[in-house]
Amino acid sequence: MITGELKAKVDNIWNTMWSGGVSNPLSVIEQLTYLLFIKRLDELHTLKENKAARTGKPIEGPIFAPGQDAIRWSRFRETAPEQMFATVRDEVFPFMKALGQRGEADGERGSTYASHMRDALFMMPTPRVLANVVDQLDGIDMADSDTKGDLYEYMLGKIATAGQNGQFRTPRHIIKLMVDMAAPTPKDVICDPACGTAGFLIAAAEYLVEHYSETIYRDAATRRRFNEGTFHGYDFDSTMLRIGSMNMLLHGAANPDIRYRDSLAQADDDDAEKYSLVLANPPFAGSLDYESTAKDLQQTVKTKKTELLFLALFLRLLSTGGRAAVIVPDGVLFGSTKAHNTLRAILVEDQKLDAVISMPSGVFKPYAGVSTAILLFTKTNSGGTDHVWFYDMQADGYSLDDKRTPQPKKSDLGDVLARWRNREVERKRARTDQSFSVPKAEIAGNGYDLSINRYKEFQYEAVEYDPPQVILERLALMEEEIAKGRTELQEMLE
Repeated sequence: MITGELKAKVDNIWNTMWSGGVSNPLSVIEQLTYLLFIKRLDELHTLKENKAARTGKPIEGPIFAPGQDAIRWSRFRETAPEQMFATVRDEVFPFMKALGQRGEADGERGSTYASHMRDALFMMPTPRVLANVVDQLDGIDMADSDTKGDLYEYMLGKIATAGQNGQFRTPRHIIKLMVDMAAPTPKDVICDPACGTAGFLIAAAEYLVEHYSETIYRDAATRRRFNEGTFHGYDFDSTMLRIGSMNMLLHGAANPDIRYRDSLAQADDDDAEKYSLVLANPPFAGSLDYESTAKDLQQTVKTKKTELLFLALFLRLLSTGGRAAVIVPDGVLFGSTKAHNTLRAILVEDQKLDAVISMPSGVFKPYAGVSTAILLFTKTNSGGTDHVWFYDMQADGYSLDDKRTPQPKKSDLGDVLARWRNREVERKRARTDQSFSVPKAEIAGNGYDLSINRYKEFQYEAVEYDPPQVILERLALMEEEIAKGRTELQEMLE
């Protein structure tokens, strides 16, 4: 999580921009993201230069052309404020917006990054503010993806409406757990229909690079598939789309399909059964235009609750045999409405529900205290649920208060992953254990209730008390001692 030092730096930068006239929190985030992006591009180009110097070969895939030295972060940050302002406004920003459009000149489809950046605006008010922010950002090392994640998490947390519009970030360790459990392969087509800053897609890309690097980069066709055909994300916040596109570009996915779309609305193009893996943490609340909601979703489950509609959407997006690892509020597990019951019955009876992992309520603090769970299921359209694996996560490696202090010794994440990979053994575990399996028939008999407390058994230790007569004798003895002490004190005062 974010350190005190990094937090102080972000606060100072935020105050600099606020006092300089950039008062909209989302605009602050957007402008800082652009500058951090340019800074990271320069760092990546420097790495390429160093490699070329070591090997004696030309620079592979240079980001900046030989005549563009002046627009590199390491160069323009050394110039005077007025010159820096002019360089960034007139040269750096157009260069950044043009990234990803190179293919258009050859008649190829432009990148989604390029399409999102067309509407980007340079909003730094004065040379002084820009120079001040650049100086402060220069002290933040963005090479570590965790630092980028911490930065976005903290900045998004400063938005007053974060808890209402769902634009707070899923903790990266939870994302990593879900991706590790889903175990994507190079053959997967991955979708997050509420992608935000693309945290799930980035984690999936990192997983694929780590485990299947040779397959991904084997030839031009496999590289093209990884860059253009593997990752798909939707969101209806243009700022989040720009941040997500920049994030993906920095993580090596050059042209992911990240598009502006209200995922629950009626779509013109049909993406049903298009994806083999869905990873998502959809919004749990928010306004819903009932009339514009996709009719096929309403046919599956007639409701205005976005969390239920998103589950129906996941089933529509998945191809047969496709998997999903998604976060849902606890109400989805035990809600008593017809829509809740119908959707749970579909997951258990018509599809293959694999696991329900109950998470502690502090996982999303300080943004929200809602209790949540991870659902893992496979779309079959022909049933297949045999046993459902339940895990009662008690700790995630951080304190469960608003401070979220790191507590590495208190984490169930490693145990969750290890037991998930060896689920057959879990059927032998007792209901008093932290994880266990429940047969489908029992779940159906309980009205498809998926809350772990419905099936978990608790052990109560018998407490033996002394007989009443012994307690009364002990009480009388204590009263005698009190009376004696009071008498002695009274004598001392006389």
